[in-house]
Amino acid sequence: MIRELDLVALNSDIVGEGLRAGDIGTVVLVHADGGFEVEFERSDPQYPAVLTLERDQVKELTPDEIKRCRIARKRA
Repeated sequence: MIRELDLVALNSDIVGEGLRAGDIGTVVLVHADGGFEVEFERSDPQYPAVLTLERDQVKELTPDEIKRCRIARKRA
C-alpha cells in the first residue's frame, strides 16, 4: 500500500516533464480514488514538479532496490 511520504518509481516516461521510467518521486498526497500527487526533484531548487498520477503509473520501491542519479533534459 502506497502512503504519503513513500518513495515511488515511474513505470513509464512522462515526456512533457522530462521524466523517465525508474525516476523516483515522493508521494505528497494520496487521493481517495487511488491516485497520487508525486513530487519529483532535481538538484535545481527551481524545478520541483508535482504531478497527479494514477496507481498504474507508479510502483512501490522495495528495500532491495538501488536509487540512481541521471542528467535530466529540460522540460518540453
